[in-house]
Amino acid sequence: MQTEKVIDHIVNWLKDYATKSNIEGFVVGVSGGIDSAVTSSLCAKTGLHTLCVEMPIHQALSQVTRAKEHITQLKQRFPSVSDTRVDLTPVFEALKSALPETKPSAQLDLSLANTRARLRMSTLYYFAGLHKLLVAGTGNKVEDFGVGFYTKYGDGGVDLSPIADLLKSEVYDLGKALAVPESIQIAAPTDGLFGDSRSDEDQIGASYDELEWAMKMKDEGKNPDDFEGRNREVFKIFIRLNTVNQHKMNPIPVCKIPVSLL
Repeated sequence: MQTEKVIDHIVNWLKDYATKSNIEGFVVGVSGGIDSAVTSSLCAKTGLHTLCVEMPIHQALSQVTRAKEHITQLKQRFPSVSDTRVDLTPVFEALKSALPETKPSAQLDLSLANTRARLRMSTLYYFAGLHKLLVAGTGNKVEDFGVGFYTKYGDGGVDLSPIADLLKSEVYDLGKALAVPESIQIAAPTDGLFGDSRSDEDQIGASYDELEWAMKMKDEGKNPDDFEGRNREVFKIFIRLNTVNQHKMNPIPVCKIPVSLL
């Protein structure tokens, strides 16, 4: 990959889209992870207003620290960058207390994790509307089109996706070229939605390198029975998630009414 040329291409694409849309710039939720760090850096390089928003909800201190380090560095490098912090923990707890009491379960944990992501999406759109900004998505190609590892109408609710055609490994390449803090480059990827230390790999059952391999094999028409051992296990994980998450990747189904009924 021609990293510097890819960076220039994305920056020009972002600037052109915002200008044609008569928009002032971008708002990005910054989590302390590589995807949001790269996305916010690309937005900052446009020279347009880039608002970085921290939205902790029972967030691990390490994630908060990395996010602050990145934002501080970005503001020093780009005068168009500003930031704000919205502690959504009280909002999240208030919503939980308003909901019917439910027995603890893995499904409840997942539902609450998705609720966190949706609260953040609403917050980003508040600032987008207030300052005439576009919500820049932080999903990469493996997450958005491979395994669907994002929340529908949460971090999947965006105006445009600058890095969604890049594999995770390619996002890391951009991160290095963009001088993203080392602490973010070496941190284990995590969505930070469960209030604990679980990583993306813990949740998915495979690393991003493995998922990139499986995505390539699927594109080549392979199936799990073509492999053995760990490769077969990883491919089965990929196919399962790719299948069950198609509802995120495909347009919302619309019930078409026959002309004869109108």
